[in-house]
Order: sequence, then structure tokens, then C-alpha cells
Amino acid sequence: MVIDEHIATEVVQLFSSSEAREYQLIPYEYSEELLKCYGKEGWDYVDTMQEIRVLFNFSISIISVPVEDFEKGFNLYYRKAKDATESINISHISDSDFVNSLIEEADSIHSSDIHIESYEERCRVRMRIDGKLIERYVIEKSNYPALVNRIKILSNLDISEKRLPQDGRILFEKNNRKFDVRVSMLPTIYGEKIVLRLLTRDQSLLDLKKLGFSQKQYDDYAKSILNPNGLVLITGPTGSGKSTTLYATLRMLNREDNNILTIEDPVEYTLTGINQVQLKEEIGLTFGNALRTFLRQDPDIIMLGEIRDQDTAQMAVRSSLTGHLLLSTIHTNSAWGSITRLTDMGIHPYLISDTLVACVAQRLIRLLCPHCKQEYAIEHVTALALGVDTQQNYFQPTGCKACYYTGYSGRKAIYEVIRIDQYLSEAIRKNNLNVDDYLKRQHVTTLKDSALSLLQEGETSLEEILPIINDII
Repeated sequence: MVIDEHIATEVVQLFSSSEAREYQLIPYEYSEELLKCYGKEGWDYVDTMQEIRVLFNFSISIISVPVEDFEKGFNLYYRKAKDATESINISHISDSDFVNSLIEEADSIHSSDIHIESYEERCRVRMRIDGKLIERYVIEKSNYPALVNRIKILSNLDISEKRLPQDGRILFEKNNRKFDVRVSMLPTIYGEKIVLRLLTRDQSLLDLKKLGFSQKQYDDYAKSILNPNGLVLITGPTGSGKSTTLYATLRMLNREDNNILTIEDPVEYTLTGINQVQLKEEIGLTFGNALRTFLRQDPDIIMLGEIRDQDTAQMAVRSSLTGHLLLSTIHTNSAWGSITRLTDMGIHPYLISDTLVACVAQRLIRLLCPHCKQEYAIEHVTALALGVDTQQNYFQPTGCKACYYTGYSGRKAIYEVIRIDQYLSEAIRKNNLNVDDYLKRQHVTTLKDSALSLLQEGETSLEEILPIINDII
């Protein structure tokens, strides 16, 4: 039996990493004081079941699985004992050095966010690495209020306010490293949850050629953004890398003869030569209002962080109609879906036809750790359904110290680029959006094609691409 890869977090957290390792159990379901767990084949659990019943007041039901499957599941949900989550009782937790050390560690391991959370019995620190949260520390409950207050002081927040959400920022400086850390405080029933977002972007990484475009996709996109006017849209869910693509685009277009204005929330990269504006909705500085002002600033190129509503969509179309190139993002599952989304926002098809230059969809896919990935054969039926070689061996994650026992290390963007030509423009004008056959004849690589390509090249796993493929079908 294979261990379920989608066990609810609250069930997994019934045992700490050390407890799960000691008991050799992985909880997967809990109801009516009965805890169902996976256990190792051949392991004697008689004493363990009795101990858990006394300590936790659980009745235990255990399903035995092969040792290899158990270890793989354990690596997925917990860290190994030798690298287990460290429990810390820090007497100097009110010292800013501890907060700085957390930020410094997150920066060194390329974590995008730090989550500091309080629960009934324990407090913990998790870091988001390659899009997934990994537990790093457990903090003594008695030290948690001091940590919260220290972060509030560092981010200029009100330490007496514990009932309402607060937002702030910390300027991190150390060893010639300088970047912003956005702070979000959220009151919960067991204390305030803190999320620190590290805006540590390195401009040298903003190279369109290195983001994941195929050669044809890059050529189509590069030609589109060289248009003197029009609308270029990047689509995808939150966390799919849209902002990075936009910034790389701006970096390519950033020339002395271009006046570039941006309105963002937040400003993730600061680019010399580009006029960047931070969104402040609480004082009326919205996307729509900023765009109205931008049109009086003689811009050549405008970057709008996101098209969220009808007013912003109308202003974006108006800007692109009046001789400006406008770059923005919009939330849809596919590139072509952006047309439907704009129509839903009240934009007439003929206006979309006249302004849209290109629409791009993207996702981020985790890459297998090169140190521990294992070769295996995909089931014949699955390979046929995906349309991949049934005889080829593929790779799956295992987990090791180098990848924090996740099986993955790093991410790569995959794209779908549709450059609007005369045929597609006319199809949009006539609201004839069934163009799949035409896109195939034009050899447009879909997100599914890009994902399967990474699978066949051994760079990612079947488990990683299936949610993406299912989402876009």
C-alpha cells in the first residue's frame, strides 16, 4: 500500500517530528478519538499503542506498509531524526539577533517567507522553500510573546495592539546584503501569527532567456513586447512567477529613451531608471487612480501589477489604445482564458481585439533534487493517458539532507505564449474563442506540453506536474 501524499496538515501535526520518529507512525486520519496511522511492516506496536492511549487519549488503528514506503512517507511529512525540527528555548529571544538570524537563514536557503505560528501546545517556525512550507524550529510557548513584541518593534508596529491585523516592514542589512522584509501580523485564537516575506530579489537573475521559455516562445514574446503600444498579459495563479517575468521584461525594455512607470503591490524589485510606485489603497492610491495619473506623465511603457476589477481593466485598455505599451497580470488558468476574463470585466471584444498583443500563461514546477532522485517506471495506463513513452523510465523524489527531505531542489517556470496575429484578432472580435485547432497548427506549446517535457527530461516528477495538468484541462 502506498502512503497518501495529501494527508491533512492538522492530522500530521498531532505528532511532532521526534514523536513520529520515536513511535514509527504517520497519522493520516482522526475522528471520534480514533487515530489511524501508517506503520512499518514487522514492527511491534503493542507497547506504543498503549503509551499513546495514555498520553494522548487516542485509540490507535495501524495499517502496516513496506519499510521503503514508510520511510518515503516519513520524509514527505517529517524531517529525519538527525535533522529533526530543533526545539529552542531562547533566553535572549527578545534580542533582535534572533530575528536577524532567522531572516539570514531564510535568505541563505532561498526561502521566500517565514511563518511564525502559535498553537495551543506549541509554537513553531516554518520557512517556504521552493513553494512548500518546511518546519525549521519549535519555540517554547513562554517565549512566544517576547518574540512577537520584538518583531513588532523592529517593524514599527503597535506592541499593545493584539486584536487587529497589522502590516509593517523591516530593513535587513548584514554583510553587504540589504533588502526589505514585509511583516504581516494576524490575531488567532492562540496568539498572533506572523509572516515575514523576504524581498531579496537579485536583478542579475532577471534574464528572460533564463526563465524557462523555449526558443520559439522567447522569440514570440520578445517580438510582442517590442510593439510601441498594446496590451501584454501574463496569466496564472498566485505564486506562479508572473512578477518575475514582468520584471525581466522591464529590465529588457529599460533604455534611456523609454519612460517606464509601474504601479505595484508590493514593489518586489527596485530597478534603476524605472519610476516605481507602491500601491496604497487605504489613502486612495489604487491601480485605477495611478493609471489615470500615469497618462499625464508622458509614459512609453506602463507596468500594472494586476488587473483586478472593471475600472482597472478599462483604464488598462484605454492606456494601450492611446499609444502606450501596457504590461500586466490577470488571474486565469490559461493564456487564452484572459480574453474571457476581460470580457467578464465588461471589456468589449472589439476593444480586446484592437489592443491585445500577446497573452502568456505560466506556472512554477519544482525540480527534482539531483542528489537523491530515483528512477522508476510509470504505470503503462498512466503513460498512455499522458501521451508519453511507455518504455522510458522516469524519476521520482526521495528526500535527503541537501533538499531538506522534500525530494526537490529549485523551481523552473513553464510557459504558454500566444502572440495575437490577424486570425486570432478577428476571432476575438467575433467572440469566436474556439481556436485550439488553429493554435496547434501554429505549433503553440501549451502548459501541458511544457510540463510533460520536463518530466521526460528527468527534471521533475509525475506527482509534481499532475496538479498542473488537471488544473488546465
